[in-house]
Amino acid sequence: MNNNERMRQVQQDEIDLLELFHVLMGKIWAIILCAVIGVVIAGTYTKLMITPQYAATSTIYVLSNTTSITSVADLQLGTQLTADYQLIAKSRTVVNEVIEESGMDLTYEGLLSHLTVENPAETHMLKVTVTDPDPASAAELSNIFAKVLTEQVAEVMNTDKPNIAERAVKPAKPVSPNFMKNIMMGGMIGVVLCCAWIVIRYLMNDTIQTEEDVNKYLGVNTLAVIPLEKRRA
Repeated sequence: MNNNERMRQVQQDEIDLLELFHVLMGKIWAIILCAVIGVVIAGTYTKLMITPQYAATSTIYVLSNTTSITSVADLQLGTQLTADYQLIAKSRTVVNEVIEESGMDLTYEGLLSHLTVENPAETHMLKVTVTDPDPASAAELSNIFAKVLTEQVAEVMNTDKPNIAERAVKPAKPVSPNFMKNIMMGGMIGVVLCCAWIVIRYLMNDTIQTEEDVNKYLGVNTLAVIPLEKRRA
């Protein structure tokens, strides 16, 4: 392929992209309509079909009364204990005892899926978070978890009970679903699907409609154009 042919190919590609842009702009009303439809569908689904989840968190101080932070060894010990506490918190013994004390109709797997035990960076705190559709139940379960966990740790490790630094309170707002995020995603999906549909129709349309198409696809010049008129009644 010589330089002229390459330049012609580049120009052809640029023209195709420009034509595609004009096609999309010509259907801007459809794109906006699909975006609105996506927003409405996502918002309706979020409001009516997704159950809000509330999260309540209690905090446990990892080090017990018999441990003092006076050396690097004590700091390392606190880090190790944090990992041990996380494993004990999700043990079947602790979870089943929480279910028994709460008196709720729960299963081990079900409650475990709503439990999050995490250690904030550079701290010796352990945050026990429970999510539930009922905010009062979320707070109650989190507090029971903290209580049972400290008791189980004292029994398993043969040490003093860790202290509960903060008890969970009833959450006022749900943590999920994120309504704004969902409707934005719905609008974006609507735009993408509409643009894809327009582009596919454009690419599959191989009919010659204008004199520019004759020159583009057939490589010949148009000598004359005969206008098409509707037959009069």
